[in-house]
Amino acid sequence: MARFKSDPRKNQAPGAVLDVAHVGDIEGALGTIRVGETTTGRSPWQRLRMLLVVIGPGLIVMVGDNDAGGVATYAQAGQNYGMALLWTLVLLIPVLYVNQEMVVRLGAVTGVGHAKLIFSRFGKFWGAFSVGDLLIVNALTIVTEFIGVSLALSYFGVPRAISIPLAAVLLFAVVAGGSFRRWERFLFGLIAVNIVMFPLAFMVHPSVHDAASGLVPSFPGGLNTELLLLIVAIVGTTVAPWQLFFQQSNVVDKRLTPQWIKYERIDLCVGIVVVMAGAIAIMAAAAFGLPRGAGGDFTDAGRVAHLLSEHAGQGAGALFAILLLDASLIGANAVALATSYAVGDTLGRRHSLHWRVGQAPLFYVGYAVLLGISAAVAFSPDHVLGLLTQAVQALAGVLLPSATVFLALLCNDRQVLGPWVNSRVQNLITGVIVWALVLLSLTLTVATLFPDVTTRQLEWFFVGGAAVGVAGGAAIVFAGRRTDRRRAEHDAVGAARDLGGLDPHQLADIELSARHGRDHRRVLEQERATWRTPALDTLERPAWSPLRTAGMIALRGYLLVAVVMVGIKVAQAIS
Repeated sequence: MARFKSDPRKNQAPGAVLDVAHVGDIEGALGTIRVGETTTGRSPWQRLRMLLVVIGPGLIVMVGDNDAGGVATYAQAGQNYGMALLWTLVLLIPVLYVNQEMVVRLGAVTGVGHAKLIFSRFGKFWGAFSVGDLLIVNALTIVTEFIGVSLALSYFGVPRAISIPLAAVLLFAVVAGGSFRRWERFLFGLIAVNIVMFPLAFMVHPSVHDAASGLVPSFPGGLNTELLLLIVAIVGTTVAPWQLFFQQSNVVDKRLTPQWIKYERIDLCVGIVVVMAGAIAIMAAAAFGLPRGAGGDFTDAGRVAHLLSEHAGQGAGALFAILLLDASLIGANAVALATSYAVGDTLGRRHSLHWRVGQAPLFYVGYAVLLGISAAVAFSPDHVLGLLTQAVQALAGVLLPSATVFLALLCNDRQVLGPWVNSRVQNLITGVIVWALVLLSLTLTVATLFPDVTTRQLEWFFVGGAAVGVAGGAAIVFAGRRTDRRRAEHDAVGAARDLGGLDPHQLADIELSARHGRDHRRVLEQERATWRTPALDTLERPAWSPLRTAGMIALRGYLLVAVVMVGIKVAQAIS
């Protein structure tokens, strides 16, 4: 176990941190890093050991992304369309990294959770709007996790009356131990089970050529509502809003500070590799392990396990069921924790895995109640549960633009992040992501409202929307270029002044370098090394322009319409 020396003089809670459990040694599954310890002067081997201690939040949130709903959605895509939708996963890789990297910075720099920041910076109305949507979708998502547990264990003959209550008790017992390290070790054990995806993929004898052809974007069968709903579901299950709340709070709970952001980015990249490998393996298992005639007959992930057993061998069916069970347990744990973290942030109560049940009763009682209600709903009739799984993923997909907008606004709030705010390139990428997600949801809305619309018309609608987005983005970039240049010069000079100990000649040299874009990064890194968010109640609330207010109201209206359209489509599927 890695263990490093501490500096007790630095064991002080910085500005915005509210829960004292969020300050102290980093206690990871694979070791401990003492307060005040840095990578300075460390050998490559020692830095690797430190990286292993830091790894956790990014890996867990990404693997938790391949939950029961993810397994079902990827299997449905493979069974109905082969590998033709593989391109959607590839396009989601930058979305995963950009969104989750922003919450890594927010968590490490501020020391508080995502919900707390939204309430503090945007007020109760928008905080309730953001967290309220999260609680509803998370509760439904946990229901799908228990559905996954039930379907997986039913493959091995375990009845629902035993599997669901047993899973709920196990999930609570792991969390309620009052030890962050013990919880993380348990999750790492579950993550290790994902290795079964490799033999599963090989057992179905995949075709490299057929899989590679799926990298070229296409709309098999035409751009109809069924395909659009599935694509939205893939987006929703791959990049879900709960991930933002979970990873930021988990970074805080693990006590990671700005000096570990680079390591946490590596953690995130490792998680993305794992989640993409798992998604591709699941899609391939259904695409190559099931007969061609099975396309379009998808019911649920449990049925896929039985079909794999019939057509690819009992081993393939068993491995798929194990993967489904493992994904369901990881997903239920992570989503329930994301919800409990958000409730603790909202109510200002203790919310940390470092506390025991008696020290943070609301945190654990809320977690238990959420599991209990979701487990009870999971006993609903099978046909309702099957539709609920895809509907939840689609709802997550249409809610994602809203969550990403709040995230981008926080990451441009200089009072919150100081020198860690988004760059112009990061904002441009975020804007592209938000607009693409909105376009996808609007296309689904149009296809639902006007069932006679043709594939060509939908494609032109999407292309036209993309053109509008490109034009708007270009205008924003052009208008903001001069502002960014002035801000960079101001930041570099201001940081140099704050560092102190510089004579007038040195300051003049830095000012001249800043004007020419030189040494800005060096000075910025020096400022970042020591900057933490001040206490939130000392910060001025950001001013809202009429344009921003109108944009946020329009975003809320878009969400209402998109959610209604998903509901209509699900109702049509029931009938």
